[in-house]
Amino acid sequence: MHVDAKLHSDAATRIVLADAFGLVSDLPTTVETGCGQRVPYAMTASRPEGVTCTACREFAAEQHADAAEQALRLARMPGIGVPIDDLLRAARAHRDLAERYREA
Repeated sequence: MHVDAKLHSDAATRIVLADAFGLVSDLPTTVETGCGQRVPYAMTASRPEGVTCTACREFAAEQHADAAEQALRLARMPGIGVPIDDLLRAARAHRDLAERYREA
C-alpha cells in the first residue's frame, strides 16, 4: 500500500464541499504516490499503519514534519488571524503523524 502524494487532500476537499454546498465530486481513479508511482486510489492508505511502501512512508513523514513546522511558524506570526491554539494543535497532530509514519 502506498500514500497519496497529496496526502488525501482531494478527499478532504471533497468532504468540505459536500458539507458546505451539498456537492460531491468524484475522487480520482488513480493518484501519484509518495514514491513516484501512479496507482489506483484504492491502493493508497490514509492511516500510517496501512502504508507498506518504505519510500511512501518516508515521503509522508517528511511532509507531515514540514506541515508541523509551518504551523509553528504561523503561530509565531503576529496578527495571523488564526487562533494560536488551533495552530499548535495542528502542529502537534502533524508531528504525531510524522512519527507514526517513521515507526513502522
